Amino acid sequence: MDIRDFFAQSAGRWFSQRTSHHLAFKQTESGKSQLTIELLSVDDPAVIALCQQYDMDPAWAVCGARVSWDGTMEWDNEKHEGSTVLVPIMDQGSRMEGKLLREMGYAEKAPVAGRFSMGSDGALTLITEYETMYSEERLWFASPNLRLRTSILKRFGGFSMASFCSEIRLGVTQPASS
Repeated sequence: MDIRDFFAQSAGRWFSQRTSHHLAFKQTESGKSQLTIELLSVDDPAVIALCQQYDMDPAWAVCGARVSWDGTMEWDNEKHEGSTVLVPIMDQGSRMEGKLLREMGYAEKAPVAGRFSMGSDGALTLITEYETMYSEERLWFASPNLRLRTSILKRFGGFSMASFCSEIRLGVTQPASS
């Protein structure tokens, strides 16, 4: 599986359940959200604009996706909603590694480019280094309609968080990629 296959298999509506462990505070919290992942063509205006924002040639884009979320976390009972565009750019000479351009970061609400790599097991690893923190996520499919995700977040002051998410596809089964 390559990054394009992973994005294609991820398209659809998902119910996500998250458990996060705030290691410095020895506290756990849970949350849930609805995710919508929409595939974007490489000539979609949002894909082109994001590439240009990072001074990347849009011809280097492998594919694109718009990810939207609407959820709550146990500790604040507030709505957490938003969306971002993701565009993978392959490293020259590689089919399994590259940059992942994000319109909005996971840990900080600002545009950020991270690194991705696809494992031989079909798992996607994302590493993003922000100005004040480091994020590492691993996503994989247990079945076509069950996606799992682990993440760690390290702040440069020592604060750390670890999370586990299970994401269940809502509605129609995603067809197998050919």
